[in-house]
Amino acid sequence: MKKLYRSEKNKVWLGVLGGLGEYFNVDPVILRIGFILIFVFTGFVPAFIAYLLAAAIMPTKTSKPA
Repeated sequence: MKKLYRSEKNKVWLGVLGGLGEYFNVDPVILRIGFILIFVFTGFVPAFIAYLLAAAIMPTKTSKPA
């Protein structure tokens, strides 16, 4: 079963959009451009709060030692 995690290898700030890109098999650059557009057109605060909430809710994928 597929799980949603924040990305450790494909992150710019906290890895939320990189993790979403890995989960949905979409290029994270497209998600980042869309997020920037939403960020600008909603007046900055709603998108910023949504990003921080997603970062708080989404776990970071940790590699387990063998």
